[in-house]
Amino acid sequence: MAPFADFLFFGVMLYIIVPTILLGLFGRANDRWASIACIAALLVIFSGELLVRPQLNLPFWGIVAGYAVYQLGLAWALFRWRTRPFFYCAVFLAILPLAAAKFVPLFPDTAFGFIGISYVTFRALDVIFSINDRVLTTFAPGQYLAFLFFFPTISSGPVDRYRRFSQDWNRLRGRHEFLDDLDAAVQRVFQGFLYKFIIAALLDKHWLEPAMKQTGFFGLANYMYAYTFFLFFDFAGYTAFAIGFSRLFGVKSPENFDKPFLSRNIRDFWNRWHISLSFWFRDHVYMRFLLAAAKGKWFKGKHTASYFGLFLTFGLMGLWHGPERHYLIYGAYHAALLSAYDIFARWNKRTKRWPGGGVMPAVNILITFHAIAFGLLIFSGRLSPRPIPRYEQVADLVNCQTVTGWVWDSKMPDQALHVDIYIDETPMGRTTANVLRPELRQLGYGNGQHGFTFPVPEYFRDGRTHVVEAKVVESGRTLRNTPETIVCPRP
Repeated sequence: MAPFADFLFFGVMLYIIVPTILLGLFGRANDRWASIACIAALLVIFSGELLVRPQLNLPFWGIVAGYAVYQLGLAWALFRWRTRPFFYCAVFLAILPLAAAKFVPLFPDTAFGFIGISYVTFRALDVIFSINDRVLTTFAPGQYLAFLFFFPTISSGPVDRYRRFSQDWNRLRGRHEFLDDLDAAVQRVFQGFLYKFIIAALLDKHWLEPAMKQTGFFGLANYMYAYTFFLFFDFAGYTAFAIGFSRLFGVKSPENFDKPFLSRNIRDFWNRWHISLSFWFRDHVYMRFLLAAAKGKWFKGKHTASYFGLFLTFGLMGLWHGPERHYLIYGAYHAALLSAYDIFARWNKRTKRWPGGGVMPAVNILITFHAIAFGLLIFSGRLSPRPIPRYEQVADLVNCQTVTGWVWDSKMPDQALHVDIYIDETPMGRTTANVLRPELRQLGYGNGQHGFTFPVPEYFRDGRTHVVEAKVVESGRTLRNTPETIVCPRP
């Protein structure tokens, strides 16, 4: 179950929130209770299974437990033996599971990873860097695991730092301190509902979805603006939820956004957008590269190291999002913008050719916004569509009313395939995927007539838990996003 993705998650979290509030009112919402609450939340989040290979399913909680032991062993060993070779080895080994999660799925019918492995890896690396820099004088395994798997921020950040987190984690809260945290938590959670479930949802339905079906220059520009605002409100909404839930447990997770669309230049933007991530890369990649370059005297030019550092930093940031081409181009694009702005700023400091008064601040904001929006257009992948795969089978929607999706095979590009629907492993019926989906035709999937809709029988609306699975008849492959668990209330 993805954190903060739907109202069901919040309903389940009430079993954790209500006891936390009651304990907090008596000054008992301490780190021990927070640990219990985190474990309970993680069991909910990682309750499903991962199809690693055909006929090989592994429970997510088992994968996460193994990963936790793995990272704990690395950190403890480095704390015990702080040598330079072992530090490099620990960094490599800490990144290895994330690399597997990013690159293993490129192989057919293979998958690895779990929700939030990217952000957990960042936290694990922060501890490794802190141990190597000798800023950590003690190592508490329980606190380390709480930092790695703090459930409000596990899925998409913000990226916290161990030293800052540990201060909050060990803070003793009385009733008055808890009430202050509760007040802040309620405000941020309501902000999250406004941003994610109202503004972002409306933008998605009434602007982004129609823009995805438009073509030509104006259609692309419309999509760029729609995607930019949707991504901000969706991500900022998630961040608000994460910060709000963190405050409930006494942890003041860092902010991620500070009016990014009012940035006056690209450097200002990266001080306002995804702040925790950009500062993490600045401190642990960019600054370390500059220090190593200065010590080794790698470059003759005064600013050459900085530009190389920017391309390294944003190249890694793009690769972190995924190995796809558009992510790498996105990283190179921002590195080029920051390098060009540095050259321009130093030139303008000497010549004063670019004025700073009057309407120029607004002009700077407008120019910067469009540079940002174009970067997010690259990030979306719309400018560099992925190669058409050998086959596709996707369940777009699985709920108590319908199962909707599409299937396609490159060997039969215009043939309508068939889909079998199973509920609780019992065959419910067969449907033909022959519904026209114009966007599929635009993307090159044959004639586009590959969609299907299957109505879920009414007698499954009985308040019980059911598992829905869809399979392609011709290949026997299970549709992506199934099996899916649904609970349908009685009419």
